[in-house]
Amino acid sequence: MLLLVSPDSVEEALDCAKAAEHLDIVDVKKPDEGSLGANFPWVIREIRDAVPADKPVSATVGDVPYKPGTVAQAALGAVVSGATYIKVGLYGCTTPEQGIEVMRAVVRAVKDHRPDALVVASGYADAHRIGCVNPLALPDIAARSGADAAMLDTAIKDGTRLFDHVPPEVCAEFIRLAHASGLLAALAGSITQADLGPLTRMGTDIVGVRGAVCEGGDRNTGRIRPHLVAAFRAEMNRHAQGHTVGVPAVN
Repeated sequence: MLLLVSPDSVEEALDCAKAAEHLDIVDVKKPDEGSLGANFPWVIREIRDAVPADKPVSATVGDVPYKPGTVAQAALGAVVSGATYIKVGLYGCTTPEQGIEVMRAVVRAVKDHRPDALVVASGYADAHRIGCVNPLALPDIAARSGADAAMLDTAIKDGTRLFDHVPPEVCAEFIRLAHASGLLAALAGSITQADLGPLTRMGTDIVGVRGAVCEGGDRNTGRIRPHLVAAFRAEMNRHAQGHTVGVPAVN
């Protein structure tokens, strides 16, 4: 399981760089513009320059509307700025067909510029609260559009968490569907160390965090701290080791 950490500034990215040995992907977002809020192109470039060259940089392009052309341009901007994982939050897509149309445009824009970049179709565990596509539709949307991964996050950051909206058994089905289509499966949404047991057992490929590695556990007012990243990775490793040998790690 890969650890994706989301700084919202160059300063936080430098803290991620100090903890680079403990994380796998640095994710650029702007939390005050939404769950998958897009940051500025120059911030993506500066963060790309700030973290070790062997660490991939991911960038969100926003909680996007059903406007394929607009979203394709935004995605191209992210990859040109140095991101190699491009995440698209299908916030304004109310049907799978709309999601596929947006994601096909993104895939073409990104892959024409950089074929080795990975495109991530992101949906929301709390889709029922905002009227977007069902979480379990995401793997099919990603597969039919030529994307590389399907992801679930939470749209409304009000203290509710991934498992509050999509219980572990449904998350496991999401991962099964993604893997059946040859996709990576990523999960995020106020994930804590206590969630790592079930996330490991269900075969999650990428876990995305912010609040869990911020001081005070606050994604908005707290700042990412290297020692919290290291502690989160240590807990991930403990569960991974227990899963490999078949002995559940005790919480």
